[in-house]
Amino acid sequence: MSRVHYKFFSKLNYDTVTFDGLYISLHDLKLQIMGHEKLTAASCDLQITNAQTKEEYTDGNALIPKNSWVIVRRIPAGGVQVTSKTCVMSCTEPVSGTSKAVCKNTISHFFLNTALNSKQRSLVLIFQTLTNYIFQ
Repeated sequence: MSRVHYKFFSKLNYDTVTFDGLYISLHDLKLQIMGHEKLTAASCDLQITNAQTKEEYTDGNALIPKNSWVIVRRIPAGGVQVTSKTCVMSCTEPVSGTSKAVCKNTISHFFLNTALNSKQRSLVLIFQTLTNYIFQ
C-alpha cells in the first residue's frame, strides 16, 4: 500500500491517503481527500501544493509519487476571481467668494466596471446620489 500524507493549511497534523501503485493522479487524490473529509465538489475545490518543494499541482492528470507530503487549501468551486475596485474621484476647489469647499465625487467612471457585481453597483449609485444631494 502506498501513501500520500496531506494536511490542510490551517491544521497542525497530517492525515494519510492510501492507494495502490507508485503514483496517484491529482484528480484521484482530490477525490480521496474530499471523501475522507466529507467535502462535496459543488461546495469547494482543493488546491494541492507539495510541502517540500512548494510546487503547486494544477494539472488534473499530474502524478504525485507515493510517500509525498502535500498541503491542501480549500478554494471556492468556481476558483478565485480577481476584482479591481479602482475608481476615479475628483474634487473641485472652492469657488471664489464662498467659504465652503464644494466637493463632488465623480464616481461615474469606474476602471473595469464589469468587475462590479449588481450589489456593488447599487451601493455606488446610492453613494453617488447621496453625495450629489448633500453638496448641491
